[in-house]
Amino acid sequence: MVKVLPVHFGTLKSFPKLDARFDLPAAKLTVSGFNRLPLSQKFPPLSLKVSATGEKISVLGDWTQESSLQFCDESPVSIELKSICSELEFDKAITDAEKRNEPVIIVWMANWCRNYIYLKPQLERLAADYYPRLQFYCIDVNMVPHKLVVRAGLAMPAIQLWKDSKKQDEVIGLYKAYLVVNDVQKMIERELTGE
Repeated sequence: MVKVLPVHFGTLKSFPKLDARFDLPAAKLTVSGFNRLPLSQKFPPLSLKVSATGEKISVLGDWTQESSLQFCDESPVSIELKSICSELEFDKAITDAEKRNEPVIIVWMANWCRNYIYLKPQLERLAADYYPRLQFYCIDVNMVPHKLVVRAGLAMPAIQLWKDSKKQDEVIGLYKAYLVVNDVQKMIERELTGE
């Protein structure tokens, strides 16, 4: 199997970004979330031999059996937000999380909302970071009974953290998506670490 990957070499000033070909007949190569991880986390046990002659650049990789198993991480890059369409589904999601003694993230939105359209893929990537420990749900406020929206007491778009059948924290997503995701991640970490 041949895979083309972007590789950054800090020591080769004249070649700051290279496309490297890895021929890996004995190992399955899965690269996910490549741009989100530093190189040391992508290839911790991988040793590279680089030779550059003219316009031809060769990169040879070598690793142990243990490292090839680590490298074949099958974790998802993103997880679709589970949709809640009724009060009954909402109550079930909250109750299930309470039984597991874990918080749950509820994203209140409207499908037509531009902020939500930009935010959704980033929240799905964040959901993958906490999978399977933390469940992420979305509720389209135009599709559920109004009393559920009133019960949640929210402004739109809102990302709420619920635990023990109570809203514990909330982020209102009226600013840039990456800032909202950072705030949601901080909210989750505060809850998980007990700060």
